[in-house]
Amino acid sequence: MNSALSVKDLSLNIGGAKILDGITLDVKPNETLGIIGPNGAGKTSFFNLLSGIRKPSRGQIFVGSNNVTDLAPHQRARAGIARTFQTSSVFVNLTCLENVRIAAQAANGQSMNLTKSAYSFKEVVQTAHDCLAKVGLSARALQRAGSLSHGDKRRLEIAIVLASKSDIVLLDEPMAGMSVENIPALVEIIRSLATVHKKTVLIVEHHMDVVLGLADRIAVLNYGELLTIDTPQNVMDNPTVQSAYLGAEL
Repeated sequence: MNSALSVKDLSLNIGGAKILDGITLDVKPNETLGIIGPNGAGKTSFFNLLSGIRKPSRGQIFVGSNNVTDLAPHQRARAGIARTFQTSSVFVNLTCLENVRIAAQAANGQSMNLTKSAYSFKEVVQTAHDCLAKVGLSARALQRAGSLSHGDKRRLEIAIVLASKSDIVLLDEPMAGMSVENIPALVEIIRSLATVHKKTVLIVEHHMDVVLGLADRIAVLNYGELLTIDTPQNVMDNPTVQSAYLGAEL
């Protein structure tokens, strides 16, 4: 089976420091890959390379068979990579519907001008409503995004990802700042990205129980290197991983 995403010898040096060193891995279509590691392991830097925010010092990135290594972030998005960030990145002064509609219009190659009549974009407006429904935000469609709870902003971000029609979704600490009681519902929405919507999902997350419950495989980063990539159980049982990262949590 062809890979949805593959990186070969991916490396990043900043000011003489090795942030990432020789990362090589393949992610299968519809797979959910958890990425774990201690603070400073290079997880967010890895996402920055995948999404085009930074250029690698060495190595290549492929979406399917397409080499996207030299593409800018907006070009990566068109190539099928969507990303959420540790801090919410919604347009706070727009409604939920408008936030999702922008993504739907961009995915259809249409202008993102919100001043045009919605009747000009019946199809994308319907798409936006559908995406909000999939994350349980239909009732908040006309609510200003800035007034949402933190958990609902996370849901809105995933609705935006769905509207973008991207095949590959990078989730950077989606549970950050979430209250304990709201985590299970968000976990199920994230699970649906792969199981229902057939996305390939990469998730960086500190909540180990969330990663273990979602991931088909887990990649472990440590000091910028890939220690292992394996099934959740094999990663948990790996003595090198235990000594480098998980330790007493096991």
